[in-house]
Amino acid sequence: MQLNDELILRSWNKNAQAWISAIENEEIESRIVTNDAIINAIMNYSPNSILDIGCGEGWLTSELTLRGIDATGIDVVPALIENAQTKDCGKFLLISYENIATSLVDNYFDAAVCNFSLLGKESVDNLLYSIPPLLTNKQLLFIQTLHPIIACSDTAYTDGWRQETWNGFNSQFQEAAPWYFRTLETWVKLLQTSGFSILECREPINPKTQKPASIIFITQYK
Repeated sequence: MQLNDELILRSWNKNAQAWISAIENEEIESRIVTNDAIINAIMNYSPNSILDIGCGEGWLTSELTLRGIDATGIDVVPALIENAQTKDCGKFLLISYENIATSLVDNYFDAAVCNFSLLGKESVDNLLYSIPPLLTNKQLLFIQTLHPIIACSDTAYTDGWRQETWNGFNSQFQEAAPWYFRTLETWVKLLQTSGFSILECREPINPKTQKPASIIFITQYK
């Protein structure tokens, strides 16, 4: 099977309930590090409003709302947005990456955040060009993603499609989820060509492994 952006959406629609269970049951050990890391990064720059792109079940949007930020979460998976809306904390909308510009006309944010939500190839490339028109004032974009060196594991350090097989999860995921691996160099070039300058690059460390749990790009539209 040829991996592509369409298969990502199919997989996440099938796996939505398993993902919600995994979050509720705290099955992702690295979140002990990465959750606080992205919250702290955002709070350090004090945006008044933020768009959480690919918000999933809504935890980050809710946490930022509790901290006084006007936060809006969007996702394309109906089951995830429905779950997010039950939190009654933050605003949640069912919007695809492709329709972000037209669906949020006349909506502006100090910042946008993509927290482990940039999984595709063309969809991500196109999304980064769609974000700047939505930004005002601080014009910040926060991205947290898998650290390329760690995520590469024993495979070749080259851009390309990979699969998440959900090993180590207790919840019952129905099928593997494709994602597009980018090297650090590719991430930097993609951000620069999309008009963003990198203000900071953070590497939260997992205290158990003493290796990066993720990488966070803090960027600003030029």
